[in-house]
Amino acid sequence: MYDNFQKYLQKEIQQIKDDGLYKSERVIITPQSAAIKTKDEGDVLNFCANNYLGLADNKELIQAAKDAMDARGYGMSSVRFICGTGDLHKELEKRIAEFFGTEDTILYAACFDANGGVFEPLLGEQDAIISDALNHASIIDGVRLCKAKRFRYANADMADLEQQLIAAKDCRHRIICTDGVFSMDGNVAPIDKIYELANKYNALVMVDESHSAGVVGKTGRGTTEQYNLRGKVEILTGTLGKAFGGAVGGFTTGKKEIIEMLRQRSRPYLFSNSIPPMVAAAAIKTLDIITRDNKLQDTLHENTNYFVEKMKAAGFDIKPTQSAICAVMLYDAPLSQKFAAELSNEGIYVTGFYYPVVPKGQARIRVQVSAAHTHAQLDKCVEAFIKIGKKLGTLK
Repeated sequence: MYDNFQKYLQKEIQQIKDDGLYKSERVIITPQSAAIKTKDEGDVLNFCANNYLGLADNKELIQAAKDAMDARGYGMSSVRFICGTGDLHKELEKRIAEFFGTEDTILYAACFDANGGVFEPLLGEQDAIISDALNHASIIDGVRLCKAKRFRYANADMADLEQQLIAAKDCRHRIICTDGVFSMDGNVAPIDKIYELANKYNALVMVDESHSAGVVGKTGRGTTEQYNLRGKVEILTGTLGKAFGGAVGGFTTGKKEIIEMLRQRSRPYLFSNSIPPMVAAAAIKTLDIITRDNKLQDTLHENTNYFVEKMKAAGFDIKPTQSAICAVMLYDAPLSQKFAAELSNEGIYVTGFYYPVVPKGQARIRVQVSAAHTHAQLDKCVEAFIKIGKKLGTLK
């Protein structure tokens, strides 16, 4: 049987390569940081990591993880409700709830699991999920696993959202779900307007803060802080794999009864091992660092503004961003691949994104700025973009 299937796969893979859409992995041989070394390309400046606050190689986090490994061992070897709950897990859940101003938190192995496990335990065939068209794949998959009726509205389009709420008015419960920051464009969802419509039509709100936690808001507490709605949104999901240290792990935080029901029925929680104690300890240390002062968030915001202004002045088409994600629009998929490869030769580590990660005809290079970047590194990145832009004809 595999002979036929193998030929099918080989043909499909070759077609992906012929279309210029094949994804190759580049191997990093140093800690994740603003400057890294890769196996094939040598020393490069990293502009495609979600390491927004520059904490992935932070010495305090590393020491906290080492101490936890000595004190609590390597792993829990079980799911939470059997014998996989440690004191560090409970402490981290408490600290996340305090950070976001919510009532309780539940940890997952990843935010993909948090989003995959949030809808099905709470909603049924009588209910409705109203989802932004550009939501992350994990939200889309979570919605597919739920029997609730599905409605979709155009990205951040409040008129369309209202129409979908009207269409869902006869459903028992309604929930609006959205990314806080949309990972490919960098725009922030208008949570204030979403919250107003939710109140008007008696709906719940769920926000994925993965790309906004630690980044958006005056003190990095995400979109609910930015729109003065801290503690009011019913469900927030997020990750420990971006601004919060860059390791693994996800969470859902929100209203007490919602979290309690997820502990009883959320399948990724019930059937997946706990995150390792060392990850929980490092995440707790992350929260210590980013709540003791606002230095990292301020540096990140300043770096992002600096980079965007320089790129726009050079003539690049940058999508409006309110986060640390800067989408440099190239529109053509093979061009985005070529552009990224040429930048690599200049010591700039970026990735071209194209369909199906973004819509057809919307290929881009997503530059992700970090608090760890210096102005000299940002300048080098801009200069490389200008050089390659002129070489490939995207700049005059």
